[in-house]
Amino acid sequence: MGTQGMIFDIKKFAVHDGPGIRTTVFLKGCSLRCAWCHNPEGLSAQPEIMVFASRCLPGCRACLAACPQVALRRSRSGIVLDRARCDGCGACVQACPAEALQATGRAVTVAQVMEEIIKDKPFYEESSGGVTFSGGEPMLQPKFLKELLRACRRQGMATAIDTAGHVPFASFAGLLPLTGLFLYDLKFIDPKRHQRLTGADNRLILENLKKLSRAGAPLAIRIPLIPGVNDAPRDLQQAAAFCAALPHRHPVHLLPYHRGYAGKLARLGIAATLPATRPPARAALNRAREIVARHDLTVFIGG
Repeated sequence: MGTQGMIFDIKKFAVHDGPGIRTTVFLKGCSLRCAWCHNPEGLSAQPEIMVFASRCLPGCRACLAACPQVALRRSRSGIVLDRARCDGCGACVQACPAEALQATGRAVTVAQVMEEIIKDKPFYEESSGGVTFSGGEPMLQPKFLKELLRACRRQGMATAIDTAGHVPFASFAGLLPLTGLFLYDLKFIDPKRHQRLTGADNRLILENLKKLSRAGAPLAIRIPLIPGVNDAPRDLQQAAAFCAALPHRHPVHLLPYHRGYAGKLARLGIAATLPATRPPARAALNRAREIVARHDLTVFIGG
């Protein structure tokens, strides 16, 4: 059957995941738990069920009858899923006539992924685009990712990996010759705040970024800009100073926080950790760009 991996989405015509028009393949599983995570359906490495309560048909009990784990019950607001009992088998999804239950996460082969992305090859060629592997954390599926990169190379497709860098550097070493661009997330320099807001220490992340730069890897550093979390001048100055001190200079992209993930959290039964946070204003984005650019860095907003 070939090498298999777990993905949760393939996004066509992506324009914010690297240069040009791209197809982004989202691999499931992540070792971080960022308070602002925009892809919470990619955190778990296992298939999950998303509940669209507003779609639930009054009186319908099809999913309850289909669930072998007895993980569902009805409430006044619709279906409630006991995630501690659910094993993500998808029987309820197949039984639901209203698509109020949807599976996120599926096992696929390299050939199945390539069959999808190769359809967009003409767009890559016209726009200098390509394929981006994101997540979750794609580096947590190294064998699957490596086979995908090799398949893309055989097709002459440009590739990028969007990573948080929280993996052993040996995982990067085997992928360096196959990867056209690393989109590297940099969230905090302060280790205590990184631990508190992502659930993990950042020493490995910072060391890996230094090693990639030293190895001459093509890098674009991406800083998610979350108001009230990491957008203070001191935070930006620390991040900029770290980037400026790397062995090579790399472009820095400031990614404005947005609230598009809030609906996903509700469908996955996850409580929002930043419910009052709003996207940064244009003036705040411009100030952040000015602070980072003072360190002789090329800075972009978005991308």
